Amino acid sequence: MRIQAAVVETAGGPFTLRDDLVLDSPRSDEVLVKVTAAGICHTDLSARQKWPAQLSPMVFGHEGAGVVAAVGDRVTTVRPGDHVCLSYRSCTSCGQCATGHHAYCEAGIHALNAGGTRPDGSSPLSRAGDGSTVYGSFFNQSSFATHALAHASNVVKVPADLPPTIAAPLGCGVQTGAGTILNVLRPPRGSSVVVFGAGSVGLTSVMTAVAEGCRVIAVDPLAARRDKARKLGAVAAVDPGAVKDVAAEVRDHAQGGAGFAIDTTGRSAVINQAIDSLAQRGTLALVGIGGRAEFDVMTVMTKGVRIRGVIEGDATPADFIPRLVALYREGALPLDGIITEFPFHEIEEAARAAAAGEVIKPVLRFP
Repeated sequence: MRIQAAVVETAGGPFTLRDDLVLDSPRSDEVLVKVTAAGICHTDLSARQKWPAQLSPMVFGHEGAGVVAAVGDRVTTVRPGDHVCLSYRSCTSCGQCATGHHAYCEAGIHALNAGGTRPDGSSPLSRAGDGSTVYGSFFNQSSFATHALAHASNVVKVPADLPPTIAAPLGCGVQTGAGTILNVLRPPRGSSVVVFGAGSVGLTSVMTAVAEGCRVIAVDPLAARRDKARKLGAVAAVDPGAVKDVAAEVRDHAQGGAGFAIDTTGRSAVINQAIDSLAQRGTLALVGIGGRAEFDVMTVMTKGVRIRGVIEGDATPADFIPRLVALYREGALPLDGIITEFPFHEIEEAARAAAAGEVIKPVLRFP
């Protein structure tokens, strides 16, 4: 079928709306979704900056929500007309998937979600005029488009009355932030949690930890995000540029040191601040995408610090997304306060606003 999509022609290029793309019909294990909303995530923005030339042009987008338009003959979990949230794909059958840790799928989270193609090397997208390949299948959806092809394993049914702008970010950013608290760290009520970086993932961690009865400290250089963290229940919000020793400031607010820390930045200097902010035998969750980090081994050893890498909140979407929906409806996840809506045709402006820190969670709405 003919669709409209936001195409990135070359690495670092803008999102350009094009009406000349053709999307394959769903294979036996695939689901065709009419997209009604799609969140813009840091992963989309960072990926387009360094996407390989041999896999361009490319359609990104991995926080899609919409209505099922068609399903393959082997799909039994959803049917046309169902409202759905799209998340990441896993093989569902390896040792990690079998024990409920789909985010660490042995088939490779990159191979199934960030290769620019289906696992067999084909792309579901092409140009209408010459049939040339347009790459996609980003997180097995490429939802910066009016329609997306997903796999049965990464499509989760949601209530029809759930706003699509809420449903969309559940599939990645919200799942990551809430899952890091609920599935990985599991801080006891009354414990201290410090969150470095108050973007959408960080603020979701803040609101989740507050709902769990924790004492939460947020660290972020942007005043608006610190204010938002306080409104969400953080007992303190630290400006890293205004204090001499960020870790000492956090330890003071945490009454001696935080039991748990979350880094959403992926920056070596911030990771060191997180380690220094922890109390003895504290736990650090690394959530932010980054490169290399250096830290003092003796500090980690003598404090008994545990460091845990986290992908997608260690969540199984089919089980966790319904839980997130329930928490939203109970008021424990006040996501409306961090979302800014943009019409799909303003995707480049939404991306610019997100990169500049002017909005926390941009979500695209489709006609």
